[in-house]
Amino acid sequence: MNGKHPYEPAEIASVSGKIPLARPGVADPAAVGRAVEAILRSGILTNGSYVRRLEERAAEYLEVRHCVAVSSCTSGLMLVLRAAELTGEVIVPSFTFAATAHAVDWNGLSPVFADVSADTLTLSPNAVEAAIGMRTSAILATHLYGTPCDVEGLAELADRHGVRLFFDAAHAFGSRHAGRMVGGFGDAEVFSLSPTKVLVAAEGGIIATDDDLLAERCRIGRDYGNPGDYDCRFVGLNARMSELHAATALASFSDLEERLWERARLVAVYREALDGMAGVSFPSVPEGDRSTYKDMTVLIDADTFGCAAGDVAEALATEGVETRRYYDPPVHRMRAYGGRGRTGVGGLPVTERISGSVLTLPLWVGMVDRQIWGVAKTLERIRRWAKGDDLRRGDAEKIRGAAYGSGGQGA
Repeated sequence: MNGKHPYEPAEIASVSGKIPLARPGVADPAAVGRAVEAILRSGILTNGSYVRRLEERAAEYLEVRHCVAVSSCTSGLMLVLRAAELTGEVIVPSFTFAATAHAVDWNGLSPVFADVSADTLTLSPNAVEAAIGMRTSAILATHLYGTPCDVEGLAELADRHGVRLFFDAAHAFGSRHAGRMVGGFGDAEVFSLSPTKVLVAAEGGIIATDDDLLAERCRIGRDYGNPGDYDCRFVGLNARMSELHAATALASFSDLEERLWERARLVAVYREALDGMAGVSFPSVPEGDRSTYKDMTVLIDADTFGCAAGDVAEALATEGVETRRYYDPPVHRMRAYGGRGRTGVGGLPVTERISGSVLTLPLWVGMVDRQIWGVAKTLERIRRWAKGDDLRRGDAEKIRGAAYGSGGQGA
């Protein structure tokens, strides 16, 4: 940390208290309990009415023809790529969760890593254009943190080059782009329902598509490729969602819009609390679009802030604030991908730069404003320490008062 002594928390108790990174959003746990009891009594634990109801509810919400419930977003991505009968290469961002590229590799396809846009941190159409080659069969983009991609730019490229277009929409159940729900873009979009997402099934995913044939192949594929006669039509996998997980997701649906609104409000509080803090900036959401803000990620400029994002994360941990570095390392630098795939023309300069600066802060419905202001005040204390302006005990007391005192930011 720039040769300074190790950061130590204030002599008083942590400014912001113990704050977890995320908490799952299920409004009525008792409703889940009642559904679980009914499911167990019925003896039908898979392929039952709760999964069908979830698929119908999701298709109506996303405004698509088909939703296919699966065991995870990863298995859903694997299935859509298999169902599309792709060969050769698939262009993906490196600045994404590993599952995006894993689904490509598991299908015997080669990932081609393309750069992201510096403002939204989503896949750049210009970088995709430079990465397309003779063996390209598809583009797989990520709606990162719930922020919609440049859908039109990517669709134009896919149409012009005659390749398929898919979206890893793991973060984006509830996002909107150009007045439409994310879910109906490209050939298919795949959502995650894991505990850190806005719609929660504990574990699970949803494939959304308007392509009848693709949907049917995904339904067969999630049951080993078996349409019901045990004569598998292609090599599928066990990717069924259980009735228990579907019941949890249906309960999570009950207040989804309210939670999306609250997440956006909490992000606005973060922006106000961090406004003007040297060395801290935010990825952008295109005007008119809605992000789920699955992650509250900021960018730390090490030179301006005084220390790197990794050091800030360590210091926040000493104050009881849980963080992540989504996504460092980017996929192309993971040990699993040493020697696998290739990088598009021009390399990954934006990915290389931003991966070293990302810091994901706590965000979950149920947070109160004073906790966000406490995180911000703690960040300011760390910044002042990093710049050599260590706080005396009295300064720390003032910060604590700003974070928790009456008359400050409301709960």
